[in-house]
Amino acid sequence: MRWLAIALLVVIVLLQHPLWLGKGGWLRVWEVDRQLAEQKETNEVLELRNAGLDAEVRDLKQGYDAIEERARFELGMVKQGEVFLQVPERPAADRAAAPTPEKGSATAAAKAAPAAPAKTVPARQAAAATPPARAAQQP
Repeated sequence: MRWLAIALLVVIVLLQHPLWLGKGGWLRVWEVDRQLAEQKETNEVLELRNAGLDAEVRDLKQGYDAIEERARFELGMVKQGEVFLQVPERPAADRAAAPTPEKGSATAAAKAAPAAPAKTVPARQAAAATPPARAAQQP
């Protein structure tokens, strides 16, 4: 009787082995399911990237706004008749080390205001913003 119980136990173990550890067993199914979830996450990220690239391609094919934006920001180009003005910003270390001016003075407001970012203005506006040389010479 004892040998019969051991034989049945061995048969059960032999039948269960392919179910758990075999080629199509539960452990392999769990591993493939984990890989599938990882691949789905990767695909979602790539789909978002592809959608952005597709929108950019459509913009470049349909209008000149996207081309002009790239030319301005990536290549530093300006339109004909425009003047490029760039005001450099002081490093943070210089701003922290500089003494604080008194309140109410004109230089206090100028030093407290952050530097303006670079911008492009048409040449007409740039010329209008600067006073003529003759006006500066008169008393």
